[in-house]
Amino acid sequence: MLQAADVPFEFSTPEQEQRYKDLAEQLRCLVCQNQSLADSHAELAQDLRNEVYRMLVQGQSDKEIIDFLVTRYGDFVLFKPPLKSGTALLWAGPFLMLIGAILIVFRLTRKNARLVSPELSNHDQQRLDTLLKPPADRKRI
Repeated sequence: MLQAADVPFEFSTPEQEQRYKDLAEQLRCLVCQNQSLADSHAELAQDLRNEVYRMLVQGQSDKEIIDFLVTRYGDFVLFKPPLKSGTALLWAGPFLMLIGAILIVFRLTRKNARLVSPELSNHDQQRLDTLLKPPADRKRI
């Protein structure tokens, strides 16, 4: 869905319009960062949409358009950056954060479990055992 096209474009063929829509969905707004060019209302997004349209009308391929924008703005302009040494952290970051959060929760719960269950004296342990027995087996204390 191309919702944020502030300036309407005229296309010579439906295929050309579809290519434009596909490109606008694949490219990230550099201002909003969590929106595609198609969804963003930022001025920079409109400038990039104009650039994509201009290059498309000039007959450049999708790859040429994407390569131009990546050269100019880096892999960040892509919603799905390629996996390479420079973008490995983008791909692995969420998983590393999840693993780190799980480890922190695990350590905190183990630490709290040790703090909550102190050693019982023999008298207290016998009393607890008596209380935990079924009612018929209990003796009065």
